[in-house]
Amino acid sequence: MAQDFSHRVVMIVAEGSNPFEMGVATELFGLARPELDTAWYDFELCAESPSVTMHAGFFRLSRVSGLDAVDRADTVIVPNRPDPENDPSPAVLDAVRRAAARGARLASFCTGSFVLAAAGVLDGRRATTHWRWADLFAERFPAVRLDRDVLFVDEGDVVTAAGSAAALDASLQLIRHDHGARTAVAVSRRLVFALHRDGGQQQFVEQPLPEVPDTSLSPLLTWAATRLAAPLTTADLAARATISQATLHRRFRSQLGTTPLAWLTAQRVALACRLMEEGEVRLDRVARLSGLGTAANLRSQLKRRTGLPPTAYRHRFAAM
Repeated sequence: MAQDFSHRVVMIVAEGSNPFEMGVATELFGLARPELDTAWYDFELCAESPSVTMHAGFFRLSRVSGLDAVDRADTVIVPNRPDPENDPSPAVLDAVRRAAARGARLASFCTGSFVLAAAGVLDGRRATTHWRWADLFAERFPAVRLDRDVLFVDEGDVVTAAGSAAALDASLQLIRHDHGARTAVAVSRRLVFALHRDGGQQQFVEQPLPEVPDTSLSPLLTWAATRLAAPLTTADLAARATISQATLHRRFRSQLGTTPLAWLTAQRVALACRLMEEGEVRLDRVARLSGLGTAANLRSQLKRRTGLPPTAYRHRFAAM
């Protein structure tokens, strides 16, 4: 029997918006998920006018709801801006400010962070944006604590995502908040989108394009993800991949933008989070099952990566 869940997600669409981000939001929040046996979101698109031209004039949206839809939203998403040098309209900024004032959750995709920043709701907060526009963002909004290198930043009531594809990562994070880790994993599996990317992963790694794309890490990541409780080391990973540790480090850097140890730690923290979300309250057991070893290390890693100690994390995210 489906669980009782009522949450309205409204996405603001502007002239010239990128249809990819709109498609991500529509796919993740607008399509029913009967296979999950849980009530899903109410999703709505809105704009200043009922007809909106998308990026490069590819197509027009007709009969879009007005901005008053924002006043009914539990979560408001702002997409990328084609002209981040200029402020959005006063009507959009007022709608975002009203949503923030009444406690709605806010999310931005790509240069949508410029909209949230222009509305003043990111002042004093950590946020991210697309790497290409990071310098401009920092110049225009010095009161925002810009993190240039991550895929998304989760501040609880405000989530900002970097480039277009990071909208998928951030949206799955929102689903994880609302429905738990198992549901987020099920949705990612439906999308055939691997959850090997955590929010702290670098958003862009510049490298020469090989003649044949190197996908050799995928089997290793899958293998390691099922053995996080074991005392895996970089040497163990290299031995499993039948390569040297130096080669392993190069592949992790080129494909994931991180080190093997940092990736392992991130996966272990993610597993610890899932265990706590599912009701495990014994920190020693969570630390052992996730491979973090001790409750002290669990507290340290969780605080560093989520900003929350275990008690606060359980209070915010554990299933009721």
